[in-house]
Amino acid sequence: MANPPILTLSDIMLTFGGNPLFDGVNLTVHEGARTCLVGRNGSGKSTLLKVISGMTEPDGGNRFVQPGMSVGYMDQHPDLSEFATLGDFAMSGLLEGEEYKVEMAAEGLKLNPEQTPQAASGGERRRAALAKILAEAPDLMLLDEPTNHLDIEAIAWLEDHLRQTRDAFILISHDRAFLRSLTRDTMWVDRGIVRQNPKGFEGFEEWRDKVFEDEDMQRHKLNRLIKAEARWAVEGISARRKRNQGRVRRLGELKSERGAQIKRAGPAAMAFDTGQKSGKRVIEAEGISKTFDGKIIVSDFSIRIARGERIAMIGPNGVGKTTLLNMLTGKLEPDTGTIKLGTNILPAIFDQNRSALDPKVTLWDSLTEDKELGVSGQNDQIMVRGTPKHVVGYLKEFLFSENQARGPVSALSGGEKARLLLARLMAKESNLLVLDEPTNDLDVETLDLLQEILDDYDGTVLLVSHDRDFLDRVATTSIVMEGDGHATLYAGGWSDYQTQRKAIAKAAKSAPKPAKSAPAQEKPKALQPKMSFKEEHRLKELPKIIARLEAEMAKLTEYLSDAELYTTAPLKFQKATDALNERQTALEKAEIEWLELEEKAAG
Repeated sequence: MANPPILTLSDIMLTFGGNPLFDGVNLTVHEGARTCLVGRNGSGKSTLLKVISGMTEPDGGNRFVQPGMSVGYMDQHPDLSEFATLGDFAMSGLLEGEEYKVEMAAEGLKLNPEQTPQAASGGERRRAALAKILAEAPDLMLLDEPTNHLDIEAIAWLEDHLRQTRDAFILISHDRAFLRSLTRDTMWVDRGIVRQNPKGFEGFEEWRDKVFEDEDMQRHKLNRLIKAEARWAVEGISARRKRNQGRVRRLGELKSERGAQIKRAGPAAMAFDTGQKSGKRVIEAEGISKTFDGKIIVSDFSIRIARGERIAMIGPNGVGKTTLLNMLTGKLEPDTGTIKLGTNILPAIFDQNRSALDPKVTLWDSLTEDKELGVSGQNDQIMVRGTPKHVVGYLKEFLFSENQARGPVSALSGGEKARLLLARLMAKESNLLVLDEPTNDLDVETLDLLQEILDDYDGTVLLVSHDRDFLDRVATTSIVMEGDGHATLYAGGWSDYQTQRKAIAKAAKSAPKPAKSAPAQEKPKALQPKMSFKEEHRLKELPKIIARLEAEMAKLTEYLSDAELYTTAPLKFQKATDALNERQTALEKAEIEWLELEEKAAG
């Protein structure tokens, strides 16, 4: 017999500003669910997650959670005012002895637990919230854009962690590769309706298109029926008045049915205008290097970028991608080497921090008060690639309503802010696009459209992104930065880079070894494996980690020694037992890692 669902929503209704956001939503979430929640920006995905979590009270309907089951929500804007460090926040609410779970999550997510909330960025705060929910491991995890502000290494760690967990989760993400890898069923929010499909994200687009196709067919049939009834109403025999009145009422009902149908929002009318062409050579860098506070960011790097290329920069957070981007575009001088920019360069820059958007001003003012964009002389118009357009009309092209036009930027979702920034950029002529993390928060449909636009763009693109699927679909060349100042060129996007790297490693492994000309003990030291800075730091930290795990195991063993614990608190007994087993596994891994690094250090 199947276990009852963890959570059930019945006939949920929710309105905002008098307009229904959801009406009659019914859904169930079962144990072990691997669900992606998809929908257009502004469709209500995040709001639905909050209803599921219990944080938002619906106007009608019922929410039921199975007794003994827990639901956890990853807060994108957590309140850290009562905590001294991000680690203190992430560990709050855990059982005694379970703090190690936060430390393991922090390591995988590249979170510094000692960071103070005052000095933490928005991305660091979100990583702390993610570490907290992963450590708490509720029966159902609700994850809203968990991959935002994570680099590819941290995304891979999170992907592996979620793949191995037995807990259910519902996640919102723009990262197609992440969704394809993890999900087994789909919830789709569209015009107030929540549909469920027992297939993962891999099958979403085919399912969506079939729903739209059926919807169009039904609308076509309804229109034909209305036309037929309208013709009869005009040409009918007036003598049979009773029957005629029934047909007239039927015609009115059909028209009401058509009027009640909510029209699908089309794609945003996005387009880049390249204006005048740049020279054939856009950027040429020769032997450039940069060091900050004694740390080598880039060392002896050279590249020639021709018009029309799509150059992606790949690497962990903090490795220096934005620094290299700023040098290549002339915003930052290199310490050594030269950078030459081509002729007629017209750049348009998408900043990952959205710093060009003032949260306090309205969308209207955000467009018209930017001097770089230019105004036609009236504050209700904006120059769009040389043509005056009404502000509201232009915003509607990017799927914003007239009410939103007069509202503040701060009221927008992350995806809507990204769309507004794209609207600003696309009002300008450009032939060099600099896109620093443009995919964060964008929905799947807008990502598809952006990729198509970049394919048709006649200029040059410099791109920083951790979205593997987007990199594969856009990049013609990748600059991979792995630390220590090294930046290596690879043809293609993320998957191409992975294939080439494996081929290079395989070739190096299978290459014939040079004949020995000296006894083994006289082998040159240069051939000894060299430890990286990260490995040296890890070797110093591992004894502390091992000691901590041993101490925590001792505490848990003492806790479990209570003979009455199993009968008085079976849930706590089980959690403590699981924690002890997990810690034992972590200790074994740490000891093996320490031995391997010790051997490497000894040569």
